[in-house]
Amino acid sequence: MITFPAKARQTRPNDSSYPTFSGQSSATSSPYTSQSASSSRVLLLDNFNDSRPQTPRPSFLHSPARSSFSSDSGSIDEKEHNRNFENVPIYKAAHNNSFANFIPPETFTIETVDKNDDVDLLSPWRRRLYRLSPLFTFLAVGAYFLYYAYRIHCTIGAQQAYHKTYVMAWLFISAEGCVACPALLHQLYQMLSIRGRSRPKLRIRGDDVPTVDVFITCCGEDVDIVLDTARAACVVDYPQDRFRVVVLDDGKDAELEKAIDDLNAQFPNLYYHARIKIKGKPHHFKAGNLTGGTDFVTTLEGGPGEFMAPLDADMIPEPDWLRAIIAHMVNDPKMALVCPPQLFYNVPKNDPLCQSLDTFVHVMEPTKDANGVAWCTGSGYAIRRSALESIGGWPVGSLAEDTYTSSLLLGSGWITAFCHEALQFGTVPDTITGHLKQRTRWTLGTLQTALKLKFCLFGDVVKGMSFFARLSAFVFAIDAFFKIFLLVALLTIPIVLISGGQLVAYSNNNQLRWQIRLCFASLMLTRLNEWITYLPSGYRLAQRDTGAQMWMAPFHAMTIIRSFILPSWLGGKAMAFSSSGSIKSDINERDPKTRASLFRRLKVVLWDCDVYLHLLYILFALTAVTLSTVEGIVKTDGIHTLLIYLLTHAFWPPMLWLLTVSACCEPIRYAIWPPTMPEREEMLDRDPKTGIARPKESWKKTRYSKKTFWHETQYSGVTIYTTVVFVGAFFV
Repeated sequence: MITFPAKARQTRPNDSSYPTFSGQSSATSSPYTSQSASSSRVLLLDNFNDSRPQTPRPSFLHSPARSSFSSDSGSIDEKEHNRNFENVPIYKAAHNNSFANFIPPETFTIETVDKNDDVDLLSPWRRRLYRLSPLFTFLAVGAYFLYYAYRIHCTIGAQQAYHKTYVMAWLFISAEGCVACPALLHQLYQMLSIRGRSRPKLRIRGDDVPTVDVFITCCGEDVDIVLDTARAACVVDYPQDRFRVVVLDDGKDAELEKAIDDLNAQFPNLYYHARIKIKGKPHHFKAGNLTGGTDFVTTLEGGPGEFMAPLDADMIPEPDWLRAIIAHMVNDPKMALVCPPQLFYNVPKNDPLCQSLDTFVHVMEPTKDANGVAWCTGSGYAIRRSALESIGGWPVGSLAEDTYTSSLLLGSGWITAFCHEALQFGTVPDTITGHLKQRTRWTLGTLQTALKLKFCLFGDVVKGMSFFARLSAFVFAIDAFFKIFLLVALLTIPIVLISGGQLVAYSNNNQLRWQIRLCFASLMLTRLNEWITYLPSGYRLAQRDTGAQMWMAPFHAMTIIRSFILPSWLGGKAMAFSSSGSIKSDINERDPKTRASLFRRLKVVLWDCDVYLHLLYILFALTAVTLSTVEGIVKTDGIHTLLIYLLTHAFWPPMLWLLTVSACCEPIRYAIWPPTMPEREEMLDRDPKTGIARPKESWKKTRYSKKTFWHETQYSGVTIYTTVVFVGAFFV
């Protein structure tokens, strides 16, 4: 434990030495507040913000209109806005906070609970073995590049020997490269973390802690979901006079406003805020909502907190959430942002749509953190107010304001960190329509951010980025863009097969043998690397995540093409923002009581969600394989010649067409056999007296049934088949 000598609390200096935001004056002497003994409610208005001096902001960081009331329709014109708020007083809340008291950082008590923050997530033997991940990644990538280069060499040699062009072989090589490219990019990035990650598990102890404004952002989610988050946030293990909870309602829900007002009697540190959306001015979605909340807290008694901690509407924080993330913030004055993983308690058994983010938060985020490039993942994070002010406030113009914010912080020379602890649990979309909209929005937001930041390759806003930060941003942006090429590659495979052309070219049997041997070595090292690399998240997710990327490829590609490439007269359009929790479905596929009929589910999934494209692809691929096989039987004489023909056409390991067909079956299988989930209340432990609810321990864990063995069966079958071909190559 690191203990600093205790000192008396000091009043926050009322001068420019203390960071302010957007021209904020000291809250202790604010001319915009007045006391009313009979009121425990905060009247929500900040139209006076328009008259305050504003910090200059870059042209791409235009502030959305700031206001606190919203009309029933959600937006009003500017004249009505100004008229509504003339001469209306602002009242202090009954919350007895000590926000005006500045506590010097040297008085904080920081306890080192363990040398590893993920001690509860990764057992010692897994941790030791996982340290070998960069090595095995290097071997797997090296083996693949060797195999791929030899394939190209043999194709060139065959063309020179037989004086013809193997068009289909080149197309097949290109398709293989496009399918492998995203994985290779991530594997190459994984190798850079060879030095390993070491971040301790910390806690800030005692009552001498910095002040925090907790924001709960919502827009149309169910009221009971928001209330569960609000209650849990209000009772986290943190001195109540040192933090506030503000529900930022971008949907201006009267029912939610009343519910928060009622809860204020139980939780005096709870506030409600709904900004005005002025017609004709951009609202900037979640970034605009956060800006409204950031300005709103400057009007509260004691002024704004030193840190802000946004939560998504459905993310229920654990009791030690703030003590964990704030400990990392105060440990380094250059630490701008600390983010924990997003975990979920309503993931169905077997996770058929691969909605769990376990691969990302347990594998990729720690890797980025090891390279000093932790990204904000949108919820549960803490951000230093002065750091946010230094980049001009919440950045706008991207649907991924979280990664945009962290990129700008890194570009300004600040530090970010990933706190690998289970500190929050939320809900995944419980419909396939919600899942598709959420994931395509993430892809679009990643590309929007990359384009604004010039892929973090150059520009003033990223000049403070390290090499690893630039590389990370580039890799993830290219990964999003490569989804178009992945779709093209998936379409190429059956086209090549149905053409009857030879997929694997060679000039002599020795070249064929070595292509088989190198293919076998590459596959085996890749399987071993997958097992080691995915130890933190669980091996079962490794191949399933790859399959999910395949069947999601058409949706990502169509979103990118419509948003960035097609003109409006050809169907191009910008993607609108909608919070995941507000997306409803009329088929209720996971509710056994209200689930729509099979015909209705198939209609919605196949037609409305465009999954008919997957069905057409499956039929096309199977037809291509069948025709290729029949052609081989007809054209060849003898079993040896037939086997060579099949091997160099439809059945070259690892049979990509089989893996893609299996992946494309997933959304269809989901429509026919959707998972059954209980009511949300059944997944929670609720205190009958206080109403505070937290997820049950059993629902915090990923659950599997025997059905998940199908995924391993097909990959084991492909591995066994490749082994048989490898052995047989000695007799070619």
